[in-house]
Amino acid sequence: MKIQLQVPSIASQDSADNLTQQIKTHEPNSKVEVNVEQKTVTIETDASEESIKQMIESQGHTVK
Repeated sequence: MKIQLQVPSIASQDSADNLTQQIKTHEPNSKVEVNVEQKTVTIETDASEESIKQMIESQGHTVK
């Protein structure tokens, strides 16, 4: 399943890299792309959208 989320709190590539690492820690088989300019996170995973949102929010980010 492909999930795309708006994450307006992504401010830098470091922030994007940390978020990618956290998602891949919990979902190692997922494909994660973070676009800092558009402030989007696209994840190809078997996990639910809600669990991905919770993971992102647990890192201090907001999800729209």
